[in-house]
Amino acid sequence: MPLEIKVGPAQLAIHQGHTVLISEPDGQILWPTDKGLYFYDTRLISAYALYANGEGWELVNSGAPSYYAARIFLTNRGFPSESGDVPARTLSLVLSRMIDGGMHESYEVTNFGRAAVRFNLEIVVRSDFADIFEVKKGRIVRRGRISSTWSDDAQTLSIGYRNGEFFRRVVISAEGNTPAVYANGRISFAVELQPGQTGIGSLLYELTDGTRVFPAPSECLLNAASPQARALSGWQAGILKLHSSVHAFERLFDQAVEDIAALRLPVPGNGGTAFITAAGLPWFVALFGRDTLIVALQTLILDTEFAYAALEILGEWQATTLDDYRDAEPGKILHELRQGELAALRLIPHTPYYGTADATPLYLVTLHAAWRATGDLDLVRRHIATAEGCLSWIDDYGDRDRDGFQEYGTRSGQGYENVGWKDSGEAVVNLDGSLVRGPKALCELQGYVYAAWRGMAEVYGALGDASRAAALNAKADALYAHFNEVFWNEADGCYAFCLDGNKRPVWTVASNVGHLLWSGIVPPERAGRVVARLMQPDMWSGWGIRTLTSDNPSYNPYSYQNGSVWPHDNSLIALGFKRYGFHTEANAVAEDINRAAGFFTQRQLPELYSGVQRDATNFPVQYLGANVPQAWAAGSVFALVQAILGLQLDAPAGVLRVNPVLPEWLPDVTLLDLRVGTNIFDIEFSRGAEGTNHRVLRGDPTAVICGNAPVA
Repeated sequence: MPLEIKVGPAQLAIHQGHTVLISEPDGQILWPTDKGLYFYDTRLISAYALYANGEGWELVNSGAPSYYAARIFLTNRGFPSESGDVPARTLSLVLSRMIDGGMHESYEVTNFGRAAVRFNLEIVVRSDFADIFEVKKGRIVRRGRISSTWSDDAQTLSIGYRNGEFFRRVVISAEGNTPAVYANGRISFAVELQPGQTGIGSLLYELTDGTRVFPAPSECLLNAASPQARALSGWQAGILKLHSSVHAFERLFDQAVEDIAALRLPVPGNGGTAFITAAGLPWFVALFGRDTLIVALQTLILDTEFAYAALEILGEWQATTLDDYRDAEPGKILHELRQGELAALRLIPHTPYYGTADATPLYLVTLHAAWRATGDLDLVRRHIATAEGCLSWIDDYGDRDRDGFQEYGTRSGQGYENVGWKDSGEAVVNLDGSLVRGPKALCELQGYVYAAWRGMAEVYGALGDASRAAALNAKADALYAHFNEVFWNEADGCYAFCLDGNKRPVWTVASNVGHLLWSGIVPPERAGRVVARLMQPDMWSGWGIRTLTSDNPSYNPYSYQNGSVWPHDNSLIALGFKRYGFHTEANAVAEDINRAAGFFTQRQLPELYSGVQRDATNFPVQYLGANVPQAWAAGSVFALVQAILGLQLDAPAGVLRVNPVLPEWLPDVTLLDLRVGTNIFDIEFSRGAEGTNHRVLRGDPTAVICGNAPVA
């Protein structure tokens, strides 16, 4: 039997909402580190250690039964005590943690020795209140003051940080069989246990963001009876479910559901609190534009909640004025909103920052897709003013030089060099590997705008505004023709990565061209050549399609975006392949991602992994610092299901369109609770001698239309 290899970060992560704890597998936070307890972009706990009379504990095993809870099994090293030496591995310490606003931490100590023991269980807790941006950079500047107080009567340790009006605090309350004491930076419980006896204690972490207090859960229940577990089960009951005889693929789907559930982030809005998805753990637990919208699109077959929330919340933050520091322009959709110290002091522009060129057209794509999935014209009417602002921004600011294409370039002293989805400073390169100088007109931006105009034309048609629909279709027609004239490379059978600041095509081959197929801007007669180019060995790694060709001098499989593989990128490419009828290639990409997932712990897809070539002896290598879980990595699973089965939600027409082609590695799939408008379907798909069959188990069979859908 071959050795089973599991890849993943050596850490333990639990989280809920804006509270995130990243620790070592033994539960400790060993300074210096980028781990800690984070809360609204601030690290409240920067060091944590456990001792028995000054001696450390040894890890037996640990895990996270749920995204919001962890359990850690420890045993003692030998240590002296006033009642005699305590032999190694005679004490068990079970450390349990649960997050729900604040954090509840319980200690269960059992004496498995033959003699009574008496010792001090010591917990070291320290706080640096560092901004998450500075932790990530590894350069922390102390600006304000930290103060702490211990109350014997209340059994609380209060640690606060203030810098002007910026304030954060954690209050740690001790509960145990005997009162705790605090000295030398340690909270200590006196433990006395007879053989076979168990003692229990707890620390409750209450968190304050300056105005609101988030108490710890009253209990530390790691079972189905907890309120958190019941809420999660209630949400899962109403969303799409998948079953298959290929249990590995079913498990991949279920893990993606768990990851999306884990990243549900409550965000207050004018209509009340809405749940969007945080982009990823630990660095991106915040409101984003591009990430939130792409996840909304990926999850429309799962649950329309995220699309509704994204349209609502992002619409409320739409820019209304020019602000160069934040790269804001009227009508633009934000990139990122932060709430830590640096943002509060305006030392970074993320208040919010608008440095994204693609979120604005993607807002329109999402509005159209959400209407198609639900048939809800009231949704469209609620957001039509925001949509008009987006359309104006595309014309007035997206096309900076009025050449008919979308270009970007920052106006902020702290702005990003690249503001497409490949947003690292080194991500856009020439054929010789040198950096492209801007303003840059990325190919996929043109595709997104094309899709936005086509979609909004359909929306305006449904609203009865035929002249507006005709005008948008005319703009889409013109962009289609102009783009295919300027960006197409007939010799290579591919499109330019972008136009540089001098309007010269950059012929570097990159995964971005796959998004063109997703958008529909590629003529059908050219699609096959684009697909073939992406499936060449320099692009197709066997674990997925690389972000950059391995033939480019800047290629590095371990880089962030110059040769790595991103699951979300591949999911959009697979949808593009499927759109043009390239079922085999779409299924090959889905197989790559599924196969790669099998090597990651719990089949949990990371943000990205390396683009090393797959062979019989290797496995995918996770990128150092990749976010896990990550929303659009999890969302890629639902997009791949959509690609394999050819699902198109058409609620305005009252139908579900399917074009299933199951590959050999996936002979059957059953979907339950698939919602299209007011219709709910259960559908079984299976491979047969003549192709893929489908059977409607619930819902109107006549409302399920099977066959090829139009390409453009």
